[in-house]
Amino acid sequence: MPVTHALAVRNFRRYLLGQLVSNIGTWMQRAAQDLLVLHTTGNSGSAVGIVTALQFLPQTLLGLTGGVLADRYSKRRTLLLTQTAMAAQSLLLGLLTVTGTVNLLSVYVLAFALGTATAVDGPARNAYICELVSHERTASAVSLNAAQFNMARSVGPALAGLAVAAFGTGPVFLLNAASYLAVLYGLITIRNDAPDAPARPRAGPTRARDALRHIATTPELLLPISLIAFVGTFGLNFQVTISLVAVTVFHTGAATFGYLSAAYALGSLLGAIYWSNHPKPPTARRLTSTTIGFGALEIAQGLMPGYSSFLILLFFTGGAAVTVTTTANALIQLHADPHVRGRVLSVYFLVLLGGTPVGAPLVGLVSDTFGSRSSLMLGGFVSLITALALSVSFASRSRRRLRITEPTPVTSSPLASAQPQGERQPDL
Repeated sequence: MPVTHALAVRNFRRYLLGQLVSNIGTWMQRAAQDLLVLHTTGNSGSAVGIVTALQFLPQTLLGLTGGVLADRYSKRRTLLLTQTAMAAQSLLLGLLTVTGTVNLLSVYVLAFALGTATAVDGPARNAYICELVSHERTASAVSLNAAQFNMARSVGPALAGLAVAAFGTGPVFLLNAASYLAVLYGLITIRNDAPDAPARPRAGPTRARDALRHIATTPELLLPISLIAFVGTFGLNFQVTISLVAVTVFHTGAATFGYLSAAYALGSLLGAIYWSNHPKPPTARRLTSTTIGFGALEIAQGLMPGYSSFLILLFFTGGAAVTVTTTANALIQLHADPHVRGRVLSVYFLVLLGGTPVGAPLVGLVSDTFGSRSSLMLGGFVSLITALALSVSFASRSRRRLRITEPTPVTSSPLASAQPQGERQPDL
């Protein structure tokens, strides 16, 4: 195993395994929750949309607050609290469901409660990675974290379908509550000997604007966050675009739509595993070049003539998408000041996820006006052009900084040049 591989670190292995088990349970609950709402409301799509919005709304409202808390308090203790709160939410939803007392209002309230805990949990969970591994293993750890997330996203909904068919939705919620024991056990048994962990937070106020100032004055942070703001808003709407193309272009059903989603998830998983074993650290050039490639693939995706070619290309697009997001995440983890890392990551996740309420309706509007293929091509075009523009802009800024910091050559005076070698100027 390479010396830069994060799996060589005991603390990280325990953390990653706990996250994988918990995330599989979380994706199972998401699928079962939608089925519960549809059953409760008589197949109301708007009710499912409201539940989803309530679950993700706290990320927009409280995302920066979560970053402040991650930098102000112990990340490990914060995670113990947030993961316990999530387990309690799942347990309560499961008990209400198996006893037959669940209703739509209780699902709404518990979905918002879960979203609130997640908004606080996200920045602390991602910033904590850098306290588990050394600096040279950070990129590998970020990629492995993305791999476990995509594995859970692939496996969780499938297991949920089987479990709901066999036992109903209530036991799935209870199973998710039990899955949090894995991550809690991992956090409790982690040793306090992390190589990169700061001794204690700096004294003084912990403000969100300090992170914004740090981002604005650090090109290695400003580039990935600016790029992800556009890519996340316009290019990463595959849950919307894949379903639109599957239904309106290829006229396929739910099963074939599932194959498309699985192809994208599998490509993402393999891409994350590949980069977790890559020996070279992430660079801004890798980020911009892979984003250009991702944009080109998404444009080509919209031009695919048949279902089979669309599915095959979607596999590679998933790999390119996870390369972009994991590279951006790793750059931020590597270049953020440890004392503001949680707040910087909260800004990153805010632009990554917060653009969806803007981008998804726009993608739908483009699809209704110009056709479903155009929605994919729009996302790819915006991603490609943004990467090109930002790479040129930051390259130009780097050259200007280099010229400013370049030392001015010292020229000798005529008197000094005429002086015989070895003779000293008199003191004036």
